[in-house]
Amino acid sequence: MPSTAELLPGTLDVLILKAVSLGKLHGYAVLLRIEQISGGALLVQQGALYQALARLEHQGLIDSEWGTSDNNRRAKFYRLTTAGRARMGEEAASWNRLAQAISLSLAAKPQET
Repeated sequence: MPSTAELLPGTLDVLILKAVSLGKLHGYAVLLRIEQISGGALLVQQGALYQALARLEHQGLIDSEWGTSDNNRRAKFYRLTTAGRARMGEEAASWNRLAQAISLSLAAKPQET
């Protein structure tokens, strides 16, 4: 059984919002933070990450500023906006309801006849 899980459609945005909510991060650090907070179960492709960061910034859910990374390179650092914090809360609640419903469904036992 694989130790990583495939991201479902719509999950990358909420994972990015969560990662950035934990502190200002440059793009590659967002990828590493998602891997870290998922216990290594979720691996994000760089191409998908940078497209999602641009989309979230365009939607006003994150904003960015240029700075210097730990390895002394110029990097764009992202942080959550107020709108992003609100969206993250909504999305997290929705995913938690879905996960609970799926868990209940998978735990169902056959009816005895």
